[in-house]
Amino acid sequence: MKRCVVGVQQQRIAVHDLEIGMFVSDLDRPWHQTPFPIQGFHIRSQSDIQALISHCRWVMIDVEEGRSSTAVKSAGFGKQSALRGKGREQLKLPPLNIRQPVKYGTETTLDKELKASKRLLADAEQALQKTWETLQAGETADLRPAAEVTRKMVDSVIRQPDALLWLSRTRQFDDFIYRHALNTAVWALVCGRQLGLKEELLNHLGLGCLLSQVGKTTLPRELLRHERQLSQDDYTRYRSYVTSGVEMLEEAGLPRAVMAVVEYHRERHNGSGFPKGIRGDRIPVLAKVAGIAEFFESLIAPREDHAPLTPAKAVALLYEMRNIEFQEDLVENFIQGIGVYPTGSLVELSDGQRGIVVSHSPERRLWPRVMVMQDADHNPLKSSRVIDLARFNESRPPSETLTVRACLPDGTGGLDPTKYEVAGTEPRWSLGRLIGR
Repeated sequence: MKRCVVGVQQQRIAVHDLEIGMFVSDLDRPWHQTPFPIQGFHIRSQSDIQALISHCRWVMIDVEEGRSSTAVKSAGFGKQSALRGKGREQLKLPPLNIRQPVKYGTETTLDKELKASKRLLADAEQALQKTWETLQAGETADLRPAAEVTRKMVDSVIRQPDALLWLSRTRQFDDFIYRHALNTAVWALVCGRQLGLKEELLNHLGLGCLLSQVGKTTLPRELLRHERQLSQDDYTRYRSYVTSGVEMLEEAGLPRAVMAVVEYHRERHNGSGFPKGIRGDRIPVLAKVAGIAEFFESLIAPREDHAPLTPAKAVALLYEMRNIEFQEDLVENFIQGIGVYPTGSLVELSDGQRGIVVSHSPERRLWPRVMVMQDADHNPLKSSRVIDLARFNESRPPSETLTVRACLPDGTGGLDPTKYEVAGTEPRWSLGRLIGR
């Protein structure tokens, strides 16, 4: 059986006939009933085939995707990044060793946590700016404000992981370097929470992420604006920011774990990172978490020199890079923590309605809660409404389920969540009021 979807031929195939390199685009059962963290992926090892055999009798493969990585090419990375994961050395290690992992529960609702943390990122940006300016002047910085705001960020993520993600995705920052550092810290804390890191380690991780970009203050602003399109000489200079950051913080008396994040967050699992080119288990665990968070933020953040990926495409790209640039179980935990459609993602539903993801459930990865802002004809609604796709689809047959059709680019016309209030099972709250400075 063959069918054509968006110009791509798909073929039904028995799982025992699968081969490495094929692109699995659909299953004989709902994706959320399987352990696969994303919908659609390349088979990269025999273990992938065995996992499919364990859960399915047949799958749909994308014939053209099996020959070339169309999904990655269309993501806007160009020829070099289209080859990510193709023919590159894989490094397999035992799972990350998290000592006495903590199982965190959600302690409060999203709306309550948004109210409690509405000024947190503004305070964090202010503390970061003062710290970086002091360090750039060659003086010893007082890191207590940054440490205190990190503690508050950790507390918020522990209580409710979606609130700080929402605020970081929708807030306007004064400077793109501060935005990058702060958003990296939020992604990393959500991942660290998923891994079960103790609160003390989460504090080290968060502070390390906030300080990890300080070395960029020594680089020309023009170079930073176009850091994805650098000449070889400029790239060599760009790579120096890590060493510069370590030198700027040497006399600050920071814990070794915090300094390790600053020093090793650009190292990669297969040794392709910098500045030391170390690999595998030589990279500290917190630095691994910071590294994948920083990379993910670089994929989805709007910049002058490139169009950002949608979060869903960035998640798919990360999954392609498991055991190459990032350790496999770290990738899977990161995706479990942030969701296939992370909080703050603009989406279009299968019936044409459009909105923004409010939160997700690890048990229903493809069915998040969506704040709908446009109707099926893409006309703006007078007031938004929240649809919990998991609850909506619970008793409906597959033919009547409501799903996410596509993840939309930031800036898609008319989708401005700050203009709406959310009305659902939780009390009403105004995003514009909550994120106002």
